Amino acid sequence: MNGRTVRDLRRANRTAVLQRLYFDGPLSRFELGPVTGLSSGSVSNVVADLVADGLLEEAGSVDSDGGRPRTLLRVAPGSGHMIGVDVGETRVRVELFDLTLTELARAERPLTQRSYDVEAIVDHIRDGIAEVLAGTGTEPEALLGVGIGVPGIVAHTPRSGAVVHGQTIGWDAVPLEALLRTGSPLPGSVRYFIDNGAKTLGQAEMWFGGGRGARSAVVVLFGSGVGACLVTPEVEHGRAVEWGHLTVRVRGRRCRCGALGCLEAYAGAESLLERWREAGGRPPEGADEETALTAMLAAAHPAEGTEADPVALAVLEETAEYLGAGLSDLINLFQPERIIVGGWAGLQLGARFLPAVRRHATAYALRHPAGKVTVDLGRLGPDAVTVGAAILPLADFFARGGRRPEPAPEGPAPAWRTALEERAPR
Repeated sequence: MNGRTVRDLRRANRTAVLQRLYFDGPLSRFELGPVTGLSSGSVSNVVADLVADGLLEEAGSVDSDGGRPRTLLRVAPGSGHMIGVDVGETRVRVELFDLTLTELARAERPLTQRSYDVEAIVDHIRDGIAEVLAGTGTEPEALLGVGIGVPGIVAHTPRSGAVVHGQTIGWDAVPLEALLRTGSPLPGSVRYFIDNGAKTLGQAEMWFGGGRGARSAVVVLFGSGVGACLVTPEVEHGRAVEWGHLTVRVRGRRCRCGALGCLEAYAGAESLLERWREAGGRPPEGADEETALTAMLAAAHPAEGTEADPVALAVLEETAEYLGAGLSDLINLFQPERIIVGGWAGLQLGARFLPAVRRHATAYALRHPAGKVTVDLGRLGPDAVTVGAAILPLADFFARGGRRPEPAPEGPAPAWRTALEERAPR
């Protein structure tokens, strides 16, 4: 006996059918048997349950060999909703999705002068959630959960829920989940799923983008700073790695984390623009990082007939070498099949920048793993972190066989509230 109960088996069967239809549907009952490994009787029973729960719907029919047409099934888009939140470097973005991750509404709150004031961020998230729900008439109880991607290391604690250690943004053990619960526009039955933004980017690219089908991959978030998500057969749902804080130069530039010589101090968009300025470049006054990086790219690669800015070009070339060297560490350490570069800065630098990064990565890495890896841009665009954040509650929903969590019973104050009260000033 392996300790599995009948209930566990039913849940696993529901999960298998839901996931197969989600990724490869619409499919008929006949087709579901071979791809899930379930008997025809089990498929019929599971499908009947999922249809009764409103999770599946008919999607036309196909002819069969000499018999009646076979009914196709698909996941019903309106049977659940998720919210994805990206606590980014220039804005907080909140998006509402249906069960098939079609965007229904979005709200954005710009961050002025890179302000990561905790109370302001919490207010932006709460207000954004309320706005997308109100704009679509979606009832909060219809949510499967709220996924949130944040900068930094996320620790999940029994007392305070998700606690964020964001050294680069000045967050020291911030009980973000507990803060969001206080005055939340959502009922207590709706869960928050909080994780590192590079990991949520990795989730999105592995499910729907450049990582789909790979057994092992590293998804790189290249924005104001840099981070990465590692996916291997042993770490199926990905693990955030603080790649940006590998030391690439002893006694080098001061990183925003406080240490010297981090990769992020040379390869992040913030440091890239700072090095351009130090070398005599002229970023637009008062411009945000995205606008300033656009100006730098235009200076380095101007329209035909215009002379390139040699300073901007030199800084970009040096940055490509640092990034390539950083990727070589990932190649040597993890030997992935694919490396996928995402994040707003990575996408903005784009195809023009990537060949140089590939060349340097190959030059610095060991030949055997370098010869087996591909390095490409992400496919999901600037919303990938938000999509990946929404995948967090969706993956949990699938793991439970398409059943919502039971509402918490009435009783003593939850641990997160007790912990928050203990932190409050007296």
